[in-house]
Amino acid sequence: MFESCADPEALDGLAWLACYLTTGKHFAFYGAFGTVLLLLAVTAPLALLFGLAGAMATRAGFAPLRWLGQGYVALVRGVPDIALFLFFVIALDQGIEWIKHQAVCPDWSEPIRQGANFLVCPQAKVPLGTSPQWVHEAYGFSLAVFTFALVFGAFAANVLLGAMKAVPRGQVETALAYGMTPRQAFRRITFRQMWSYALPGLGNLWMILIKATPLLFLLGVEDIVYWARELGAAKTPRFSDYPHPDWRMWYFAALLVFYLAMTSVSERVLARLVARFARGQATAGGTT
Repeated sequence: MFESCADPEALDGLAWLACYLTTGKHFAFYGAFGTVLLLLAVTAPLALLFGLAGAMATRAGFAPLRWLGQGYVALVRGVPDIALFLFFVIALDQGIEWIKHQAVCPDWSEPIRQGANFLVCPQAKVPLGTSPQWVHEAYGFSLAVFTFALVFGAFAANVLLGAMKAVPRGQVETALAYGMTPRQAFRRITFRQMWSYALPGLGNLWMILIKATPLLFLLGVEDIVYWARELGAAKTPRFSDYPHPDWRMWYFAALLVFYLAMTSVSERVLARLVARFARGQATAGGTT
């Protein structure tokens, strides 16, 4: 905050607005946009890895591995996203604490489950109660990233599996006839050509991932939706140095502009990627 903002009651007009928009909470709001971008930057490649692993498992010759891949895809696609997001965060958090509890508190005699409560010894809390605030925030964000990647990875697996099947079978058979092993044929033929088929579907998943980032608010991460609701709600002089009526419409309008800009830029980048990967590839409509 600037020195001129020391007495908000003496301000008016643009000076009041400038000081209002530079409070600590507003800087946290601006930083939350970076949180969303970081989520997308980390989740997208991780979800792609999950998807590739799921697709490879689904087409594996080893039956248990194939069943695992098919079960992963079917489970995530068959359960509402919001239920998975809420379940995995709680399950992961409690699972990590339970494992740590067994290791560091073997003599603990009280039950961990006590009605609706999940109680472990203080040394098993993740993160520890004495940890700084940034550790708690980083831990919550990590759980959210893993959950997002796990959910969207299943959909990516389905897209990649379809793309693998779309590569002309004759090319693979020709590679095998020339002496390539099945693994070499997959790496040199299928894997390289499947992206021209997969990118449109992966592009749609990317758009859905962008629109799903407000779910961070439900996972306990202070994202842009949290701050828009917090800052935009009506404030009275008793509880705020900058009282104002309900301004949530304007804050959420800013989020609307942000997401529209993100999707607009993404559409242009994805269109160029599709054109780049399709160049020289043999498709059902001929070589492009």
